[in-house]
Amino acid sequence: MRMDSHRVVVVGYDNAELVDIACVTSALALANRLGADPRYELVFANVSGDPVRCETGLSLAAQARLDAIRHADTVIVSGGDGHRAAARDAELVRQVRRLAAGANRVASVCTGATVLAAARLLDGKRATTHWLYAAELERSYPRVRVDPAPIFVRDGAVATSGGVTASLDLTLAFIEEDHGAELARWVAMGMVTYLQRPGNQAQMSVFTSAPRPDHATLRLVIDHVVAHPDADLSVPAIAAHAGVSARQLTRLFREHAGETPASAVRRMRLEIAARLAATTDLSLSQIAHRCGFRSAETLRQAFAARFGVSPRRFRSTQVRSPS
Repeated sequence: MRMDSHRVVVVGYDNAELVDIACVTSALALANRLGADPRYELVFANVSGDPVRCETGLSLAAQARLDAIRHADTVIVSGGDGHRAAARDAELVRQVRRLAAGANRVASVCTGATVLAAARLLDGKRATTHWLYAAELERSYPRVRVDPAPIFVRDGAVATSGGVTASLDLTLAFIEEDHGAELARWVAMGMVTYLQRPGNQAQMSVFTSAPRPDHATLRLVIDHVVAHPDADLSVPAIAAHAGVSARQLTRLFREHAGETPASAVRRMRLEIAARLAATTDLSLSQIAHRCGFRSAETLRQAFAARFGVSPRRFRSTQVRSPS
């Protein structure tokens, strides 16, 4: 390795997601073109050194076998449908753990967190992954403190990111850490992406942050809340709408959704508020009224508590379209 370079090893495997790889490598390559010093030396590697068949069916040539790499400054494990098989690949896990031991930073994109967890690199650490796979990661690796909400999480030298394009946010954070905010901004502008999305901003999965419950009563309640977020959504009111007692509704929510009716209503109202902030020009007062909050300030406090960013700040990071 040249002394004037920062070696980044991107780890792939069959059925990895091509975008997970490309977001990282394209951002770092653009940083090089814009004057990163030291430059990033990018190496895409896997266990065999053979081409990786990506999730899309396209093949991507590996530049090296993992066991041939002696040092990496940063190790980034890609995500994709193949993450479970990759986590069961003893040689892949061993090589990731070996490289991580000498690296300054270790990271994963999306479901690549499964591989880091299999390598015991997330034990006792706070980590994230794509929200759809967070519960599975938590069940499979109970030593990991899984937080499905943030775009990315840094815990010491280990970083994990949410789904697909969140890898770009994480990579921009690395560029800023290595070379300063100005270069990171130029890379973001060059890729026509957000100038800055803080890592603690939530993965905004409006109406999809939790699986739709199988229970008919809960589906009825959820549909009512989504359609009428400004209505009286107290537990007695929504229980009456569903034709059950407040006590029975609370029991159903706890058993089938893992939360109380009140917390579910608050979550859905906030997700609707996030959607309106991202896609409309409504004032925060108007959004608060539409979503059942007493005032813009009440909305602001609840929004920041859940998503780690104010609704105004969230709005400024979004690519918005007319309502």
